[in-house]
Amino acid sequence: MLIFMVLTLTARGHLLSRWCAITCWIRGHHIAKLDPLGISSADLDDKHPPELLYSHYSFGKRPSTTYSQHLQQKVASMMEHEADMDRVFKLPSTTFIGGKEKALSLREILRRLETAYCRHIGCEFMFINSLEQCNWIRQKLESPGIMEMDNDEKRLILARLTRATGFESFLAKKWSSEKRFGLEGCEILIPAMKQVIDKSTELGVESIVMGMPHRGRLNVLANVCRKPLEQIFTQFAALEAADDGSGDVKYHLGTYIERLNRVTNKNIRLAVVANPSHLEAADPVVQGKTRAEQFYRGDGEGKKVMSLLLHGDAAFCGQGIVYETFHLSDLPDYTTHGTVHIVVNNQIGFTTDPRHSRSSPYCTDVARVVNAPIFHVNSDDPESVMHVCKIAAEWRAAFHKDVVIDIVCYRRNGHNEIDEPMFTQPLMYRKIKHTSPVLDKYSERLIQEGVVTPEEVKDVKDKYEKICEESYVNAHKETHIKYKDWLDSPWSGFFEGKDPLKVSPTGVKEDTLVHIGKRMSSPPPNAAEFIIHKGIERILKSRMEMVEARIVDWALGEAMAFGSLLKEGIHVRLSGQDVERGTFSHRHHVLHHQTVDKATYKPLCHMYPDQGPYTVCNSSLSEFGVVGFELGYSMTNPNALVCWEAQFGDFNNTAQCIIDQFISSGQAKWVRQSGLVMLLPHALEGMGPEHSSARLERFLQMSSDDPDYFPPESEEFAVRQLHDINWIVANCSTPANYFHILRRQIALPFRKPLILMTPKSLLRHPEARSSFDLMTENTEFLRVIPEEGPATENPSAVKKLVYCSGKVYYDLKKARNEKNLEKDIAIARVEQISPFPYDLVKKECAKYPNAALCWAQEEAKNQGAWTYVQPRFNTTLNGASGVRPRRHRENSEGFFGKFFGWHSGLTENATSQLHPPTSTPRVISYAGRPTAASPATGSKMQHLRELTALLDDAMAV
Repeated sequence: MLIFMVLTLTARGHLLSRWCAITCWIRGHHIAKLDPLGISSADLDDKHPPELLYSHYSFGKRPSTTYSQHLQQKVASMMEHEADMDRVFKLPSTTFIGGKEKALSLREILRRLETAYCRHIGCEFMFINSLEQCNWIRQKLESPGIMEMDNDEKRLILARLTRATGFESFLAKKWSSEKRFGLEGCEILIPAMKQVIDKSTELGVESIVMGMPHRGRLNVLANVCRKPLEQIFTQFAALEAADDGSGDVKYHLGTYIERLNRVTNKNIRLAVVANPSHLEAADPVVQGKTRAEQFYRGDGEGKKVMSLLLHGDAAFCGQGIVYETFHLSDLPDYTTHGTVHIVVNNQIGFTTDPRHSRSSPYCTDVARVVNAPIFHVNSDDPESVMHVCKIAAEWRAAFHKDVVIDIVCYRRNGHNEIDEPMFTQPLMYRKIKHTSPVLDKYSERLIQEGVVTPEEVKDVKDKYEKICEESYVNAHKETHIKYKDWLDSPWSGFFEGKDPLKVSPTGVKEDTLVHIGKRMSSPPPNAAEFIIHKGIERILKSRMEMVEARIVDWALGEAMAFGSLLKEGIHVRLSGQDVERGTFSHRHHVLHHQTVDKATYKPLCHMYPDQGPYTVCNSSLSEFGVVGFELGYSMTNPNALVCWEAQFGDFNNTAQCIIDQFISSGQAKWVRQSGLVMLLPHALEGMGPEHSSARLERFLQMSSDDPDYFPPESEEFAVRQLHDINWIVANCSTPANYFHILRRQIALPFRKPLILMTPKSLLRHPEARSSFDLMTENTEFLRVIPEEGPATENPSAVKKLVYCSGKVYYDLKKARNEKNLEKDIAIARVEQISPFPYDLVKKECAKYPNAALCWAQEEAKNQGAWTYVQPRFNTTLNGASGVRPRRHRENSEGFFGKFFGWHSGLTENATSQLHPPTSTPRVISYAGRPTAASPATGSKMQHLRELTALLDDAMAV
């Protein structure tokens, strides 16, 4: 009986020890003391209002007993006597609390588990479905002495914390009424970031791309990137800019720094990507830039380049782009092989407390979808923060997966320095006012430990104060600010030695076209073994027939543009939903073996032995995230053609934030160029409201050219326009023009985003084909395609000149032929809508002096290009009647002129030229659908009626 009791007790002890470990692994974070304000503690009584009773960690309820108390009570109830708590038991193999010891008393087991999981670090990791990864985390948290630091490490934390605190104090003293979105309450962020960088650098990382919101950005720039303080302080002065652009507020700016990491004695590149007020919008941009750097370095495992993303608690759980970005993290063509996420958890969003800003227990729960471990840590325990940062960097290096550090802190001021938080969180901020800064607490702790003396603490503060004062004095000597100092993605050597107004040829040798065409028309080399679909065989045969006939359709023209760039060593990347096949089953850049899974063949990857790399990748069903990713990718290397294609053009509005805040205005705000191409299927073809319009009018509305300004005509007219505008908007109607405009993206001596309306029915339209003669040497992109038919034989007899753009041309041409009006009506196609081709439009109008002018479009009158082209037609026509155009609001050097030393050489007389007067002013009329709220009708019959009406209007003479 005694033996049975001993065995029973022993078995129960083993069970208890394992139960205690599992309980701490799973639920330890619920009782960890994570809140530096203590407002989530269980000892608050019922008199405290809900504002303080809300626990970040207790699901919004105040538990009657803590989990720690419950754990001890549970263990005690399972033991016969108190002495049994001191009985020694063998440790399970899944815990590391014993170190070299294989057995511990139950009391010691509990103590060590609580120290590891229930103190100032709370870890969520038991949802990870890898025993290896779970054990790795346990070892990093449980091993005895794992958190011990030597005195030098403690002094380093103190020095970094002093600088972080001193920087904010200095700014508050010098610019007390300025918004700066300081870091007060989470100054530990700076040592935390530096710890991640130090450990990552030690493990082989050479470049870190960072993204963050505005809070703490200036401190990060100063103390993490070591941006010269003079450059930061001049941002507070109302100084003129030395270079062109509109600029941005100081707490949105990015930077790029190469420096020596003094801790590891290794060089490190740090880039902070510029960010708008849309807090998480830069996340996918950072990931795209990181992926691109990894690609061009040949860093296939992410060992040399990594991303570091900072978040606020409310934004991290509240903004969907975080979820979209996480879901790119493990996709083959989008992964960055692990990102370290740091959440600055103020426990409040602007004025909204967590009870009203999220439904999940933690703001970090979104990270669980990708099995990222989450480390919650109390910001007032610097050594615990450093420990989890070290673990995070090591995790990323070991497993190349995402990891989250949740620094639970507070915001000492309001949303900004002039905001009053007591309006909405009076009790929280009363608590904050009586909470000592972490620097004071940690200094006192180190003084008590004998690590430093009070004099040493004061000396460190004084030294940094002196550095700030000297920089402040130097900053006052500056007379201008320079936007180029804040460039986050420099392109070394790209602009130097180039003629800024010289465009390289876009036509190619016919042999190149034939070679690419035949490769794109041939089955895989091992065709006997690689079984392709019968439909693909027919497509390849059709392509070969076109090559032999020296013509191309849309898909073949695109392939020739890509292939010819690849021949020149240019990297081409095509990304988006279903782009490998193409939404409309026209592209087929990836051939699939019909009987073997994952066996594919990509013809464009096998064009030439020394070609540039070609990447074509289907994306996740995301626009916001993927467009941001491709934008970041395009920022890294100017010698790459990066394209994103929408499944249908109207889906681009899901990425409107990236389009508005980054693509259209990024160069003006942040001196950042991008050659990103957006391919947007667009045309009204009876498919209903959603799959018709790519919202061309929105892109045109954001174009920065002046509708009242006719630029000076010269040989460089076209390239000057491209140089001075924020982006290019086009609607091509021929495969040859599509071929040229894609190649022109690389041929330009600068980079501009290209917004391209692409066809749907034209992909297979028998007339939408181009001869090789329009793509060979000495050919180029045609901004306007003039009338080439019978109307040109007697231009003075032409009664009407119809301008249009895109697919509607073929409808107009068909209607004209049916009415036998080929000699009475000329049709000109405006292929590049923005910047507007004033010179060619003027030339075409002059060719037909007696013709009425008309703009025809298939979109509604308040949509499409009409509202953009109408005032520009008027400027063209009125200019010809002797009306002096208004002086352009930008100087003639253009946006990047001063930055890169470009000068237009134009004189005042040239910019204010007069056009020869004509006797009768000409106006342009409209032919198209009336104004509408919806882009298109859902009725096929109504669609056909509207099409007939617009064609009748356009053909009326």
